[in-house]
Amino acid sequence: MVNEFILLGFTNHPTLQHLFIGLCLVMAVATVIGNSLLIFLVWTNSHLHTAMYFFISNLSLLDILFTIITVPQMLVHLASGVNIISFNRCMAQLNLSLSCGMTECFILAFMAYDRYVAISQPLRYPTIMGMCLCMKMAGICWVTAFLNASVLTAITTSFPFCGPNQINHFYCELPAMLQLACMDTYMAEALIFALSVIVLMLPFTFIVISYVHIVRVVLSMHSTKGHQRAFSTCATHLTVVTLFYSTIGFTYLKPRSHHVADQEKRASVFYALVSPMLNPIIYSLRNKDVKEALAKAMGKVS
Repeated sequence: MVNEFILLGFTNHPTLQHLFIGLCLVMAVATVIGNSLLIFLVWTNSHLHTAMYFFISNLSLLDILFTIITVPQMLVHLASGVNIISFNRCMAQLNLSLSCGMTECFILAFMAYDRYVAISQPLRYPTIMGMCLCMKMAGICWVTAFLNASVLTAITTSFPFCGPNQINHFYCELPAMLQLACMDTYMAEALIFALSVIVLMLPFTFIVISYVHIVRVVLSMHSTKGHQRAFSTCATHLTVVTLFYSTIGFTYLKPRSHHVADQEKRASVFYALVSPMLNPIIYSLRNKDVKEALAKAMGKVS
C-alpha cells in the first residue's frame, strides 16, 4: 500500500521552476495581504456592516485559507526539490481544498440572492438581509461544504493505492488522485461526478435564476440612473462568478476520459493563485464604499 505520494508539480524545467517560485510567492503574498485588508476594512468600518460585505469577507477568508492550504507546500517542494507528501497529509489537503471550493460555490449563490433583494426591495433590504440571517446562511455554506467534501474524501480514501504514487499535479487534487487507484473506479467516479454536478450546478442555477429576476426588475425601472446603479452593483459579483466557474467547472464537470492533465494544472493555477489575488481588487476597484473605508483607515494610521 502507498504511504506517500510524489507531486510532479507544474514543470521540470529549472529556469521555469525558479520563475514559477517567484511568481507564486508574489501572488500568494498579494492574496493574503489584499484579502486580509478587505476583511479588516469590512469588520472595522460600520458603513460596511451589510450583507454584501459580510459575504465578501467570507470569500476573502476562503481565498486566504485556500492559498494557505495549497501554496506554501508547493513552494517548499519547488525550492527543495523534494516533492513527497504523506498519504494522511494529502487526504487532509484534499478535504480542506474541496471544502473551500464548495463553500465558495454556496456563498456566491447567496450573494446573488442578496443582490436581488437589494435591487428589488431596497427599502426593506436591511430588514430582510439582517446580520442574523446572513450568519445562518454562511453557516449553512461552510457546514454543507465540509460535509460534502468529507464524503468525497472518504470515497477517495476507500480506494486501494498500491501501484504508482506520482500525482500529476502541484497539490492533492481529486481527478489527478483517482487515476492512481488500483481498482476500477467507474462507479465511484460516477458518484463523484454526480455530487460535483449537484454542488456546482445547483448554486450556479440559483445564480442564473436570481439574475433573471434582477434583469426583470431593472428593465421595469424608468430611471437610467437606476439601471446604471443596479448593473454596477452586480458587475463585480458577475465577474467573480465567471472567473470561478470557468476554472472550477473545467476541472470537475468533465468525465474522466476527457481529463487532460496539463490543461487542468493550468486551470488550477488560475483558480489557486490568480483568482484569489484578483478578487479583492475586483471588489474594491469600482467600489466607492471600500475606497472611502480604506482612505479613512489610512487617515487614522497617519
